[in-house]
Amino acid sequence: MAENKKDNAQSINIEIDEKIAEGIYSNLAIINHSLSEFVVDFINVMPGNPKSKVKSRIILTPQHAKRLVKALNDNVKRFEHEHGEIKDYEKASIPLNFGPTGQA
Repeated sequence: MAENKKDNAQSINIEIDEKIAEGIYSNLAIINHSLSEFVVDFINVMPGNPKSKVKSRIILTPQHAKRLVKALNDNVKRFEHEHGEIKDYEKASIPLNFGPTGQA
């Protein structure tokens, strides 16, 4: 009984509305940081279109950013174990030295 209470206390009920569930495609992420936060801007850059807009911005604490990196790394390893190595065929064709530079 005590174990069951512990499981219930640690569970989280997460809901997602239809618009968010659709997702937003991104093929570029720009990351900046300060002492207290990481800002990740997700962008969809289309060939032949010189102008793109940020589609979504996620702001994380440094601790959460580190947990996200670990979770992504773990998931990529599992994916590659099941499906083979993910090959990076493209080199970044846009300059990555624009915008403000992150500082700690």
